[in-house]
Amino acid sequence: MSGCAGSGDTGPARPSSSTASTPADPDASRDRAAKALAQVERRYHSRLGVYMLDTGTGRTVTYRAGERFAHASTFKALAAAVLLKRSTDDELNRVINYRASDLEDYAPITKRHVGEGMTLRDLIKAAVQYSDNTAANLLLDRLGGPAGLQKALRGMGDRTTRTDRTEPTLNEAKPGDPRDTSTPRALGTDLRRFVLGDVLPEGRRQLLTHVLRGNTTGGPYIRAGVPSGWKVGDKTGNGGYGTRNDIAIVWPAGGSPIVVAVLSDRGSKDAASDDALIRDATKTGLAALR
Repeated sequence: MSGCAGSGDTGPARPSSSTASTPADPDASRDRAAKALAQVERRYHSRLGVYMLDTGTGRTVTYRAGERFAHASTFKALAAAVLLKRSTDDELNRVINYRASDLEDYAPITKRHVGEGMTLRDLIKAAVQYSDNTAANLLLDRLGGPAGLQKALRGMGDRTTRTDRTEPTLNEAKPGDPRDTSTPRALGTDLRRFVLGDVLPEGRRQLLTHVLRGNTTGGPYIRAGVPSGWKVGDKTGNGGYGTRNDIAIVWPAGGSPIVVAVLSDRGSKDAASDDALIRDATKTGLAALR
């Protein structure tokens, strides 16, 4: 696929980490964040990428935030958001029919409705809240395929994220393959634009937020790394080479929303992911953000 032009956000050879705000000693703050996240990375024998933004203070915590990772199923949140932007209420409520031959291996919701089809609104929920792969491919069909989604992201300023394949092949996550990759910074920025920015009208922002907060797959990840009482709207993803991701908007009790994107992978094809890595990276990053 063409359209892989980047903004320079393609990944340094060495990990980069920073905190940005106006602390008394910003260099010391960056160093503490780098050391803490590097320790998490080493503990889990993984490559870790983190981007966090406190929208109230503007303070950020980053670690390998410009390196490319396979985005896996986190793209489903972006596809859903683009469709919410483009679709009328009538289109959201229109039934989309599909056949049993369209079902992918992981189709916990769509497999129940082969006979009658599902509305676009319900397919969005299935793709985001249950990570249903058939629902995700049907969303991509509505967008003109992976190329259509990438074109939409380019139109809103994301020159980094690539969407090249459909489910489930996009989860291959082969190291060095730029297809179906993004960076923590790009994914976090996209989610912030959709949920907290003005890309979507207010009603659609509320709907997207409701869908993300209702995600059923995120319990062990970012949600497990935030203090009790905080609200989280997220989308997870996993793939080959130990890929495990979660991107979210987090609402602290009494505070401004925080953007959190945590991506990770391991070096071998059949490596298992470790759910606790995302949890601990979230805890560590939030501690550095304060």
